[in-house]
Amino acid sequence: MRFRRKSTDAAEQTDAEDQSLPDDLEGVDVPLGPWDVSEVDLEEWEGVDLGSMFVTPLGEVELRLQVEEETGEVIAAVLVADQGALELRAFAASRGGGAWDELRPMIVEEIGQMGGESTEQEGSFGPELLCMVPVQTPEGEVVTQAHRVVAHEGRNWLLRATLMGQPAVDPASAGLWEAMIRQTVVRRGSGAMAPGSPLPLTLPPEARRVD
Repeated sequence: MRFRRKSTDAAEQTDAEDQSLPDDLEGVDVPLGPWDVSEVDLEEWEGVDLGSMFVTPLGEVELRLQVEEETGEVIAAVLVADQGALELRAFAASRGGGAWDELRPMIVEEIGQMGGESTEQEGSFGPELLCMVPVQTPEGEVVTQAHRVVAHEGRNWLLRATLMGQPAVDPASAGLWEAMIRQTVVRRGSGAMAPGSPLPLTLPPEARRVD
């Protein structure tokens, strides 16, 4: 299931495979986030309100929402263009930090169980993982896809971002995707949540289903 923001402009209704993305950030004002909701004025922020996350697509990027079919719950925001994608998920975390240090070995184990491989490296967001993940194409062929997993820890939350495809391995293509990570705002809420619990996402009013 995927959703697309409504638009009266036919040019904004094009599918991801018809879209292109610039390789640099010329002319793009990128704030150095990600941000906690207490740090920004959302009335001055352009983007899509998903409840616990405020996401800002840049360039000709399509926003899709990953929905659990059985429960109807939104579990991730996915930004897509022809050369790759970016998945965003937010989780509750303790104020003491260290959530990303605990999560990385779990991701490595999960990728290993899938038959893939992971390498830890240092990147623009700090320690990150470059994972080579076996995936099945619609035609049934198994291919290897690059996933670059980065994270940012807020005061009591963690934002996990996964770049897929070309932006995961080509620095020249990653700039705008990293900018979308940095423009993400997390709204943790004041309710008690166990560390590691996913922050609930909601469908924006203007979302519509695309089959």
